[in-house]
Amino acid sequence: DTPPPRVDADRRFGNPAFREWHDAMVARAAQATESILPTSMAAHAGELAAYWQGSFGDRTRIDYGTGHELSFVALLYCLGKLGVLTTSESADIGLVAFDAYLQLTRHLQTAYNLEPAGSHGAWGLDDYCFLPFLFGAGQLMAGAGDANEVTVKAVVTDDRVAEMRGGEWLYVDAVKFVQSVKTGGRLGETSPMLCDIAYGVSGWDKVFTGMKRMWAAEVLGKLPIMQHFVFGKILPFDKS
Repeated sequence: DTPPPRVDADRRFGNPAFREWHDAMVARAAQATESILPTSMAAHAGELAAYWQGSFGDRTRIDYGTGHELSFVALLYCLGKLGVLTTSESADIGLVAFDAYLQLTRHLQTAYNLEPAGSHGAWGLDDYCFLPFLFGAGQLMAGAGDANEVTVKAVVTDDRVAEMRGGEWLYVDAVKFVQSVKTGGRLGETSPMLCDIAYGVSGWDKVFTGMKRMWAAEVLGKLPIMQHFVFGKILPFDKS
């Protein structure tokens, strides 16, 4: 990636230089997916490339949102169905592979000033993505290491938690990122749901359950998002 040189001053969102980055990404998509497949599965590279291409924002609108995030998760799911990824790697998939993707998309959001795709912070979480909060709540619910020291409330009310635990816990890192980019007001004003969760939900198991239901309803259950989703042989559409 190179620094984006082009900026249109009259645009609130979207540096058109993103289209050049996107074109380069699409040009490499087939090669990227072929490189992670065994030779016997090379025929699936094109289908996987479609999910790869859909994971990094929209070239025309210069935006990024939960539908693009979903496309990347679909790519991981397909790799699991093919046996390239296994259930024994679930933690690494969610906390390492997804986090690497998350860091890249955050870079794209800030470097190219991508517009939030449809959400505009409607959930009061993050303008662009949802799954860091779901996966992060699951990570803390599992209680590994010193997770018990990170309470739901402390993530929002104690700045030391974000500073000291941001690189360790996905949920904490997500809140820290929101605080770094939403500087127009207090967190209760810019991301009210995060504060509602912090003060109204007592445990990470409840946060996880609520986030899972919310994602199913507000992402998988929304036509404006799912109308762009690609189905194929690995992940077919169930008409029932």
